[in-house]
Amino acid sequence: MRYLIIFSFVIGFLLASCGVQKNIDAPDQTVKLENEVAADDTIDYELIILDSRFETFLATQPSAAYHTQSYYESWNKRYVTEWNTRHSNPLRYGDFYQTKIEYRPDSNDYGLELNYRLYYYFQFIEQEYGIRLIRRRGN
Repeated sequence: MRYLIIFSFVIGFLLASCGVQKNIDAPDQTVKLENEVAADDTIDYELIILDSRFETFLATQPSAAYHTQSYYESWNKRYVTEWNTRHSNPLRYGDFYQTKIEYRPDSNDYGLELNYRLYYYFQFIEQEYGIRLIRRRGN
């Protein structure tokens, strides 16, 4: 087995802002990226998101084929970089970003579907929780 990459992160639901806590009323979330080694020695990855609202949100988005895998990877690199920066600075950003995300698309092929789901997970966080992770043109 080449790699055993497992990452998960549990998201807290309290954010500190100016000394005031903002309660986010949502069930506990866990996001997990797991790999499985198939019989032909290929590695398949699976993204597991435990938030029932995410699947409903994802169903309202365009299909995975709407953009290319490289499009999703490009955005995911930016989102993961920002997420991990916030994870490393809990005094500044609060405890929402509890676990570092290990995402390495340059050395691992996560596939179109996983990149699509990860990209829309970040969109879900921005829309459902009002947390702007990165600035995009027009925003």
